[in-house]
Amino acid sequence: MKSATEKRKQRIWATIRDIPQGCVASYGQIAEIAGVPRGARQVGYTLRHLPKGHDVPWYRVIRSSGRIAFEKGSDAFNEQSKRLMMEDVAILEGRIDMQKYRWQPDLDELLWKPSAAWDDE
Repeated sequence: MKSATEKRKQRIWATIRDIPQGCVASYGQIAEIAGVPRGARQVGYTLRHLPKGHDVPWYRVIRSSGRIAFEKGSDAFNEQSKRLMMEDVAILEGRIDMQKYRWQPDLDELLWKPSAAWDDE
């Protein structure tokens, strides 16, 4: 049986996997969708501890302001920028236009995706 912490981590990762290519979501948005209210920092912590060989598109998660969370010019900043640009997400001075690129799942997507049965695990 999985612990509550492990289930929460799995929900966060599953939610991030649902972000479509060419879209981004904020840490807080991921927390809300994953059922971790006010859990933006927990999303960041969970991403920092991704296992090697994961399939989670971590680079699609940014600050609610549209800014990349890493220090500008750092390896992580450059890697995230590169991956987002490869998905045609425009970045201007470290910022992404959230009105244009923000993931906005519709209600059907949230209710009927396979991970909607999280509580049954």
